[in-house]
Amino acid sequence: MTNKYWKRAAIFAAVAGLALTTAACSQDKTVASYKGGKITQQDYYNKMKESQAGKSTLASMIIENTLEQQYGSKVSKKQVDKQYNAAKKQYGSQFEAILQQNGMTASSYKDSIKTQLLSEAALKDIKKVSKKQEQKAYKSYQPKITVEHILVSKKETAQNIINQLNKGADFKTLAAKYSTDTATKKKSGKLPAFDSTDTSLDSSFKKAAFKLTKVGQITQTPVKSQYGYHVIKLVKKTKKQPLSDPAMKKKIDNQLYNKMMQDSTTMQSVISTVLKRADVSIKDNDLKDVLSQYISTSKSSN
Repeated sequence: MTNKYWKRAAIFAAVAGLALTTAACSQDKTVASYKGGKITQQDYYNKMKESQAGKSTLASMIIENTLEQQYGSKVSKKQVDKQYNAAKKQYGSQFEAILQQNGMTASSYKDSIKTQLLSEAALKDIKKVSKKQEQKAYKSYQPKITVEHILVSKKETAQNIINQLNKGADFKTLAAKYSTDTATKKKSGKLPAFDSTDTSLDSSFKKAAFKLTKVGQITQTPVKSQYGYHVIKLVKKTKKQPLSDPAMKKKIDNQLYNKMMQDSTTMQSVISTVLKRADVSIKDNDLKDVLSQYISTSKSSN
């Protein structure tokens, strides 16, 4: 999970983590009191609606509620828990600290995951992938491969390892001796299988790995990444299935939708459609423009 995702999740968390007090109360309850005065719900509401944070929170609440109303049946608790547990497992003992750094709790993080899944369901419903898009994505798609690698800090060391391998040295032995990747060095530098849709690996690393065509082939020049210099060996290569195969079509479509999810213009258009379908009416004229980012005009009434 990248920092970019956490940032997006923190924004979604505003939906569940912040509450904008409603104005129409039969009794104006006291929120806080002090010697000689008090702050009422109405005072708090008036102050909140004047602030950008308050307006953003209201917009987030409306979006979250309308997404839930239209697509709630497509997102299960099981799906949310699966993503939550995967993140928790990935970060281990650091998970709680990361939540705190992003101003989130376990509950608000789960809410952010649900909002993201609801947004994805809305995207797939509103934006249909075309055959032309599928064919273009399929053409550049690289099927799963399995590789071993040796990571070192210096280019000269990497080239020396390549020279030794070309003379018949054992890859596993050199990985154990030289690699700085402590997670894989005792396993011959083997990495989990990945395809071109993978986002966890360095792009330069993936590009070099996919250029290897035969099992046993190694990169002949050091591969530079943000971590250092790699020597990569192809261990296994799977066959690229035709686009007519349902599993392949689903993979390509998911790849396209994942890219759309990262595009702010596309997602703004999707949320705009959701809000228009919901026929949102802003009752407080001071807040009538909270959705202007998504729809040109918002219904308002006194």
